[in-house]
Amino acid sequence: MLTAPRTFAALADPTRLRILALLRAMELSVGEIAQVLGQSQPRVSRHVKILAEAGLVERRKEGSWVFLSLGARERMEPLFALLDRWAEQDGEAGWAEADAERLSAVRAERAAAAQNYFDARAEEWDHLRSLHVAEAEVEAGIARALGAEGRATGRLVDIGTGTGRMIELFGRDAEHALGVDRSPEMLRLARVKLTEAGLDAELRQGDMYALPLAAGTADTVILHQVLHYAQNPAAAIAEAARLLTPGGRLLIADFAPHEREELRTLDAHARLGFADEVMLGYLEAAGLEGEVVEHLEGGELTVTIWAGTRPETRLKVVA
Repeated sequence: MLTAPRTFAALADPTRLRILALLRAMELSVGEIAQVLGQSQPRVSRHVKILAEAGLVERRKEGSWVFLSLGARERMEPLFALLDRWAEQDGEAGWAEADAERLSAVRAERAAAAQNYFDARAEEWDHLRSLHVAEAEVEAGIARALGAEGRATGRLVDIGTGTGRMIELFGRDAEHALGVDRSPEMLRLARVKLTEAGLDAELRQGDMYALPLAAGTADTVILHQVLHYAQNPAAAIAEAARLLTPGGRLLIADFAPHEREELRTLDAHARLGFADEVMLGYLEAAGLEGEVVEHLEGGELTVTIWAGTRPETRLKVVA
């Protein structure tokens, strides 16, 4: 009951109700909210501070931007059920339609910026894709691995999410999907793609060596074409393994060993692929039971899928 007065005090302003309605539709930066509301950023920041202190909004810094999302689902769902009931009785607020229209403009601006970013890098990405089997075959291999033995995806974390492709493919079957990437630009691109796909996924900025997540919060973790950029892949795998619950699974898709030395300079690759025994050693050191799932040949570079499973905890039997 102690949280109720703070919650209703935070809601006792039309602007803060509008902010919650906007965040219900999508994650937004403070600047984007200010654009939709037609208010200054300092004023919006003050409202956000009140909502955050009441646990209704969460703030995450990405580069020079601050992105906002709703608070914990178990807290927000009953609150929105109440607000929706009142809205049914009172009729839609006059500002809702105008805010929705301005929010569409923000979406369009995001899409344009994301497309510009993608277009500027499309040539180098196309060059890399041309060296290995079609990406569709890699994605199909990951899908087979995810569905092996009738496993449920559960809580999915995609590390180095990039454009959000893994979440776009597999997020619908997950209990909750979360993507992490170090690049604010890539996260903005992922937001556009996932919003257009109608996916309610969470995106966070973070480093693969120090993920902004608690241990045991994931049932499935994916590292798709990430580790060849890692200076310390063993540490990245150990950090990914930290997230897994007992029985949880880490899936890695990356290159087998190759000699395309130019990729170090052209595409910033730190590692020229991984031998199976090396990758299995990384997984074992991280406390996982590793296996080679599949080798996908068909180009100059072979893509391999490996998996590591966190052993189920067993109670010791005392004689």
